[in-house]
Amino acid sequence: MTTPPFCSRRHFLHANGYGLGTLALATLLQREGLLAAPVKPESLTGEVRHDLTPKKPHEEPRAKAMISLFMMGGPSQMDLFDPKPVLTKYHGQKFPGEVKYDNLAQASSKCFGSPWQFKKHGQCGMELSELLPNLGKVADEITLVRSMSSGVSNHAQGLYAMNAGRITAGRPALGSWLTYGLGSETDELPAYMVLSHPGGLPTFSGEHYTNGWLPAIYQGTLVRPTEPRILNLDPPASLAGAPQARQLALLKALNEEHLDAHPGELDLQARIASYALAAKMQTAAKEALDISKEPDHIKKLYGVDNPITQDYATRCIIARRLIERGVRYVQVLNAGQSWDQHSALVTSLPKLCAATDQPCAALLIDLKQRGLLDSTVVHWGGEMGRLPVLQNDAGYEKWGRDHNTYGFSMWLAGGGFKKGYVHGETDEFGHKAVLNEVKHYDYHATLLKVFGLDHTRLTYKRNGLAASLTDNQGAKIVQQLLA
Repeated sequence: MTTPPFCSRRHFLHANGYGLGTLALATLLQREGLLAAPVKPESLTGEVRHDLTPKKPHEEPRAKAMISLFMMGGPSQMDLFDPKPVLTKYHGQKFPGEVKYDNLAQASSKCFGSPWQFKKHGQCGMELSELLPNLGKVADEITLVRSMSSGVSNHAQGLYAMNAGRITAGRPALGSWLTYGLGSETDELPAYMVLSHPGGLPTFSGEHYTNGWLPAIYQGTLVRPTEPRILNLDPPASLAGAPQARQLALLKALNEEHLDAHPGELDLQARIASYALAAKMQTAAKEALDISKEPDHIKKLYGVDNPITQDYATRCIIARRLIERGVRYVQVLNAGQSWDQHSALVTSLPKLCAATDQPCAALLIDLKQRGLLDSTVVHWGGEMGRLPVLQNDAGYEKWGRDHNTYGFSMWLAGGGFKKGYVHGETDEFGHKAVLNEVKHYDYHATLLKVFGLDHTRLTYKRNGLAASLTDNQGAKIVQQLLA
């Protein structure tokens, strides 16, 4: 046994971890350490084992993984997905109803007809804006929901609703619930990964991928937008190769000795195993996040060769590569509230669409040609939409739209959702959902359904109560969305 004055285990870990310890991310803790733990049949109800070993869903799933293309800020539905000829007809005239403004200082009651044309796409005849020509090419693959609603005209509450089930902060994000309920299909990568934008994180940053009050093992792992995308994957040159292997072998021996002195402590076993997992990530994560070996035709499909689309194209390819390698949930984020066009909508919206339209459409094409789309849900949408009236009436180039959470659009593809289908309607001005309204919690219940999870049974005991993603809000599964 090593004597403490010479080299204690604690001293060894402190002096010789050379960055590996930082790779023992929350999503890696406990996974291998609990593989030998007894599987509890009540893994999704009652007492739950908190690890990322694969868990059996309540029923046969249609989907195994999800990529969420989250557009923070509130994309304008009547300019992208929901054509409104009546709104165009009344452009510049007084809106004939009541409007709830978020920004009264710049408010106006003038109707704002979309500056862009819509046309039908695909065999399904889905009408989409001219700003989304590439999405039009894959219209037959998507379900377009035009009747989303959360009822809170504020970015924070809208984000909480769409991403975590209620309008209050501090709750687990959707990706955390999925990894909690299903575990992971890889032991070399985090189960839940978040791809950030070079311009920074969205507003309310960590709230997008927080585990809330679920155990930290279910938190999303943030991936940097530029190299090195995950820090500390490489040891110093002097320790690379054989020296590192010898150091790890010694560390393993010290850990096993320490574990033998504390039998039955699964948390300790898990933390020790995390070092081995970190070593695996040196190879697995670097390989998964590196698109250099992708074929040229794939890079061109996504738009990596175009400076305008290069960043989003790269991150969409990485998202596909992560899903291929067993990651359960990947979220691709924008910076700030870039889709929040209170002003300058006529110039900023086309730029955002130009940067994202081709990569998003390519992701569906690529997943389909690899046989992955049927088992992967792809989601595109934000936390709200926009109002049909003009905001910032100070000249055409400054025109914008205020918030609207009473009727907005998003789309879904793959993983058990219908193809070439439009669901719901807003009124003739695009203000409020009037047909087949889908509340945020209905969307969540339906999404869990395609993963084989019953939203009423996927619960976590908290303060003596069974908390859930939909949380007793009367959520219903929207069967019309399902294939």
